[in-house]
Amino acid sequence: MSDTVQNVRVDLAERSYDILIGYQILDRTGPFIAERCKVSDAVVITDANVEEPHAIRVAESLAGESVGVDLVVVEAGELSKSVETASLLWEKLLQLGADRKTVVVAVGGGVVGDLAGFVAATFARGLRFVQVPTTLLAQVDSSVGGKVGVNLPRAKNMVGAFLQPQGVVIDTHTLDTLDEREYRSGLGEVVKYGVILDAELFEYLEAHADGLLGRDADVLRHVVARCCRLKADVVEQDEREETGLRAVLNYGHTFGHALEALTGYGHLLHGEAVGIGMLCASRLAERLGRVDAGFTARQASLLAALGVPTKMPQLDPDQVLRTMMHDKKVQHGRLRFVLPRAMGSVELVGDVDPEDVRAALID
Repeated sequence: MSDTVQNVRVDLAERSYDILIGYQILDRTGPFIAERCKVSDAVVITDANVEEPHAIRVAESLAGESVGVDLVVVEAGELSKSVETASLLWEKLLQLGADRKTVVVAVGGGVVGDLAGFVAATFARGLRFVQVPTTLLAQVDSSVGGKVGVNLPRAKNMVGAFLQPQGVVIDTHTLDTLDEREYRSGLGEVVKYGVILDAELFEYLEAHADGLLGRDADVLRHVVARCCRLKADVVEQDEREETGLRAVLNYGHTFGHALEALTGYGHLLHGEAVGIGMLCASRLAERLGRVDAGFTARQASLLAALGVPTKMPQLDPDQVLRTMMHDKKVQHGRLRFVLPRAMGSVELVGDVDPEDVRAALID
């Protein structure tokens, strides 16, 4: 088992930061933060599933750097990613005497990272923020790039901000405690990176499916570091989603977010919804003559090999279409989709016929 530690640098001028990736490195979090931030006190935000042992270890690591630490625990699950929970956290920060010198440290999955980051972005007009993602999905995706936010009842991630972290600490050892379904959900996002940006990564995933399923430390470190590098490359070029380049990261998400909303947040895990959404997007690309059926089948085969669901839930296609109209990529009432043209290459396609979208929902 490798003890190699990798560093991925996100180059954003004065907002640049490092992503530290390794195995059993949670104890380095305190020194990592202390090196990058002048910090006297920190608030560690986590959820009930991660408090023991991961968040406590991070808190102890910070205390070892003579940092005053408060640990705040929210309920686990997508329902906590809400304005209501954010309001409770704002009140808690006020009660703890947090100010502009306080550092918020998010220890948990994507829900905790997005929620804690949103609270950090908005409390006292902005606190410094560090991500310590403990799920595969958060490690390869949501912890990198500075998008933070909460859900509205009818629209995912509709209220949010951009707040780049001071740094990210990724300990792949935390994945050993992740339940099987959550872990496999994260693999859906990993596959996404291969389809949109890196054909060689897709081939690597096909060749190392057994290693991924067995949570091999070396395979995971390689895959997580590669996904972080790919996302960092995109974020460096389009930090605030102004040129359209960053939109490629949303492959499968326009469909996936609608499926999550319609089945009730938490029924489908995010990576599961994205996996199904990618296949919908690929079928749509087939109908538009951009790829052939073999392209879709190859994605379906890899997702199935990794235990990521591929079957559409039973939903009314018209309802799915209506829900997708709330997506942030809709412009002037016209649906836009990230669609493939070859392995490792996608683009944003506008003005898609709703009939083609409806047909793509049928697997």
